[in-house]
Amino acid sequence: MLCCAGHMASLLLVALLSASSYLLVAGSHQDQEFHGAAGSRIRLQNPHKHEVHCSRERSRAAWEAIDEYLMPFVEKEKYELPSKCRLRPDNDMFREQEQHKIHFDINEWRCGFCKKAFRAEKFLDQHFENRHKNLLDNSEGRCLADLCGPLHCDLMMEFKKPKSKCNAAAAVRNRHLCESLADSCFPINQGLAASRLHEFFLRQFCDAHTCDRGTKPFPKGGRKQTNRFYLALCVLTLILLPLFYLIVFLHQREMRKGVHDLKRFSKIGQKKKPS
Repeated sequence: MLCCAGHMASLLLVALLSASSYLLVAGSHQDQEFHGAAGSRIRLQNPHKHEVHCSRERSRAAWEAIDEYLMPFVEKEKYELPSKCRLRPDNDMFREQEQHKIHFDINEWRCGFCKKAFRAEKFLDQHFENRHKNLLDNSEGRCLADLCGPLHCDLMMEFKKPKSKCNAAAAVRNRHLCESLADSCFPINQGLAASRLHEFFLRQFCDAHTCDRGTKPFPKGGRKQTNRFYLALCVLTLILLPLFYLIVFLHQREMRKGVHDLKRFSKIGQKKKPS
């Protein structure tokens, strides 16, 4: 009896240990499932897209340099930039958002996606960052700010003073990148237009990457210079035209006054003649 009782006790102990192990394993598995599910929910709620490490402000300055000092000449040549060219508008990750900015007045900007209004452009930029970030294509080679060196962004950002000291190493690096842009965007073996634009790009952008103070960027001018010339001409015309009419009016009035005085003096002279 004692032997049977001891055997039953052993079996009961083994069963209890097995049940405890099962419960521990099941609990651990459920805990893992819970944490896995929680982790999955966290990933769904906060999808880890690639963070955007690209300056919108400097990208905007780079595009302004391209649009003002390059594109008028590209359009004149009726040349299409190749797909591998980083200067193409569709290679700017912010281009779609920038094109959906509506500027009504100095203190009124509007989002072209959701029509929300803002007092300043910087607030609209923050809105794009918070509400329409999903529209950014943050793939490699689409950050125009990376090209700010060769494109002279600092000159486009008017509030920033140019550096007083020239960094020779930076100038060499920017010139090399500038020349590689010329080679990829305007291959000289792609015809006369590409060859002419290749030479133009070197003169317009690349030659200024030197510590020689006598060489300035954009020597060929650009879109804004032309617009400013016509604007100045229109303003000058608007100022001079009324002045011209005023001079003509005063001259005619003096002429009429002179004729009237002459007639009056003539009548006085006739009255004084003896009968």
